[in-house]
Amino acid sequence: MDQDIRYVFVDTPVLSIAIEERGPEDGAPVVLLHGFPYDPRCFDEIAPRLAEEGYRVIAPYLRGYGATRFLNEDTMRSGQQAALAKDLLNLLDAMELPSAALMGFDWGGRAACIVAALWPERVRCLVTGGGYNVQDIATAGRPLSPAEEHGLWYQYYFQSERGRAGLEINRRDFCQLLWRLWSPTWSEGPTLFGVTAPSFDNPDFVDVVIHSYRHRFGLVPGDPNLEEIERQIALQPPIGVPTISLWGSDAGIRMAKPEDLEAVKFTGYYKRRVLAGVGHNIPGEAPDAVVQAILELLKPH
Repeated sequence: MDQDIRYVFVDTPVLSIAIEERGPEDGAPVVLLHGFPYDPRCFDEIAPRLAEEGYRVIAPYLRGYGATRFLNEDTMRSGQQAALAKDLLNLLDAMELPSAALMGFDWGGRAACIVAALWPERVRCLVTGGGYNVQDIATAGRPLSPAEEHGLWYQYYFQSERGRAGLEINRRDFCQLLWRLWSPTWSEGPTLFGVTAPSFDNPDFVDVVIHSYRHRFGLVPGDPNLEEIERQIALQPPIGVPTISLWGSDAGIRMAKPEDLEAVKFTGYYKRRVLAGVGHNIPGEAPDAVVQAILELLKPH
């Protein structure tokens, strides 16, 4: 493990968040947010380079991953998008960061996009993997194309108790299968999976994951404390902060379409790039493109 990493825990009202931090503590903050089923290892080729540029790089383990823990055993193990966004906002508050550059994909991209949309004053700029990563739960029941529905098989599996049990019993094999399906051309994936998989041993991993995939279809209630945020999210608010959207051309999930149908969701500076030969794990598979995008927004010409 990189000896330059500082391992810290930051307490928020809900979580003790495990964080890997690099770079000068007085540097401009960049927060890197992983998705499901990943962890900060996907930023190992990115974080050191940003730290060398003088940025304070913060890579938290999301709720249900790694050493991050809930402070109260009675807290709902929610995986809903409002919870992910509120965790990020709480982290910025706890670390006394008025604003930060954000990069996230999958679940982490969802948190980053929501905070950028609802609290833009807290976001200096945004690099999002997979575009406007905000779920529209009101339309979640509408069928997609057969090919897209096929790719979401795991989400339907998780609606059943058999799916919960399958994830609990086979969590590493299950997650490794998703890695292969979502990043079919990524040769380094199997090696990185081995150092990532321990993060899935978190005692709350299964509960948070199952709730996430049930809530996004409107099939289970969310955390009552997050209802106001969910109401704001339901309006599908635009993102006005400077943004670069990165897509993988070979992704087995959230595949890039030829036309940019989401451009209307971004009202400020915005660019979309489709990365050839890249799957779903954009930071792990295309670190150069991610670093370039972050620096482009932080150091505009």
